[in-house]
Amino acid sequence: MITDTIADMLTRIRNANLAKHQIVQVPSTKITKNIIRVLKEEGFIEYFEEVNETLQVFLLICLKYKGKKRQSVITCLKRVSKPGLRVYANHKEIPRVLGGLGIAIVSTSEGIMTDHKARHKGLGGEVLCYIW
Repeated sequence: MITDTIADMLTRIRNANLAKHQIVQVPSTKITKNIIRVLKEEGFIEYFEEVNETLQVFLLICLKYKGKKRQSVITCLKRVSKPGLRVYANHKEIPRVLGGLGIAIVSTSEGIMTDHKARHKGLGGEVLCYIW
């Protein structure tokens, strides 16, 4: 049983990027689906779809590469808030990742969104991860 589904998802994506895989399979939960939706909106992945197998539901994620050398669009994925140490920030304290080049994914009262949207709406919440 996986206790931290977000860290598991980020690790699977990180490993697939290093191995230059095109597709990654991740167990589907509400929170992982919303994080993947944000990654799709921000242009870090091509697309994703939900696949129902016998008793399990998976997300198939198509990773995005650029150029002839297939350089990954996602350079780094970093988990911030962990089950043992939660990290919260109000809208003024939400960090800027690489001076705005990367994104922080924040879980707010209005759902999971990027740091930019949360700051714009004046919402704080739990800082889940950094991606650049």
